[in-house]
Amino acid sequence: MQGFNLLMIYSKDMNQLLMCKRLKNPYKGLSNFVGGKIENGETSMEAAYRELFEETGILKEAVTLHHLMDFTYHMNNCFVEVYAGRLKKDIDISGDENILYWSDLDKNFFDMSLYAGEGNIGHMIEQVKMFKDKIID
Repeated sequence: MQGFNLLMIYSKDMNQLLMCKRLKNPYKGLSNFVGGKIENGETSMEAAYRELFEETGILKEAVTLHHLMDFTYHMNNCFVEVYAGRLKKDIDISGDENILYWSDLDKNFFDMSLYAGEGNIGHMIEQVKMFKDKIID
């Protein structure tokens, strides 16, 4: 079963969330979290930090990731691990795989015409709100 990850990166002051506008399918044109494929031979956490750096330039030292939840898609023979973290300081982000931007948190993240994941992005954000003290250091 192939593994993937999604990375919910909050700004230092927790008032914005790092998003990307997808340039290719799946979900081309929709906003999503950054993330990617877990490669053979690497741990899930290693993959999360690697993908974070590859897609945004954010180093491991800039954020502590917390494993939030998993989604298993048996019919697609894959699973998705979701990590959340808050930046320790303000940093510049850069990437060319997708268009990166900081989103305010007052958006309707359940709007499937704007956000990938069939409403899961909204669900993940609500989970962080519920457990923020345990998840975000």
